[in-house]
Amino acid sequence: MFPINTNKEAIQQLEENNVDQAMKLFHKAVLEKRDVQSLTNLAWVIWREEDDLERAFSLASEAVDLRPTSHFPYSLCGELLLENKRYEDALKMLQQAISIEPTNITHHNLGVAYYYLGETVKAATHFGLAAGKSDYTLYNQVKCLIEIGEKGEALRLTQTFEEDAEDFIGTIDLAELYAEIGLHDEAVYWFEKGWKDYYLQPEWVGMYVYCLLQRKQETEANNTIKEFLRYKKEELVEAEAEELDEDWTEEDKKEVIIRLTKEINDFEILLKKIEDGYLPAILLEPSPERDCYLFGCERHQHPEYKDS
Repeated sequence: MFPINTNKEAIQQLEENNVDQAMKLFHKAVLEKRDVQSLTNLAWVIWREEDDLERAFSLASEAVDLRPTSHFPYSLCGELLLENKRYEDALKMLQQAISIEPTNITHHNLGVAYYYLGETVKAATHFGLAAGKSDYTLYNQVKCLIEIGEKGEALRLTQTFEEDAEDFIGTIDLAELYAEIGLHDEAVYWFEKGWKDYYLQPEWVGMYVYCLLQRKQETEANNTIKEFLRYKKEELVEAEAEELDEDWTEEDKKEVIIRLTKEINDFEILLKKIEDGYLPAILLEPSPERDCYLFGCERHQHPEYKDS
């Protein structure tokens, strides 16, 4: 029987949730042979388990310097650069990754890079190439299309969201898309459906009020405003009355009171703008997606690294 190699043993320990032992073995693999596989795997596990972006990037960059034929090191570097908001550098890495092997995650992350670089058309394209049935990547694509004035295509895609889909974004997010496209009836339907399930925030509640007013439902709009303010004031009273303990400190209490007071003030300011016809906008802030870049990962059926 052949002895198990260090990389396989490390992955096995990781699968069994023996993280400390796995980490030692991934380090050992690098000491045994500082190559594309060992560097990438150690970088990935440090990022996944310790969130140490700087160390992970240093190791992944070293793997990239070896000019690998796999997209893993490039994709991982791109992901780390996005997390560090180095969008131009991330773009270069992700373009290299996708030239080797296009994946949905890489397309999504390219969309993120392009969006923050102000290239919304390209962002929409890459989000579209990665979009699932009803997920946030599709949501990102629709938001980009709305931003560039392609409301017809945005509507077509918005109508494909399915509430029963496993990756469904949620009722309020869908309502927001309809509101921005200008379909107030559909927006109100989804806002009403999600009202009791979502935390009340000034932005989306303001958008709901706007849509109600566009439908000439002044009474419903006023009731929604009253309900929001009542709920926030109740939260304030509860926060002020709750007794302090080790899990609810004076600092915690102060932070919550400041946040709730700000939400009430922001909402009242927003209402004045809405009265003048302003449609509240919820900013698109797409996040990079993570993936498994472990060479030899049996769960994801990744082979160990071999030079072409």
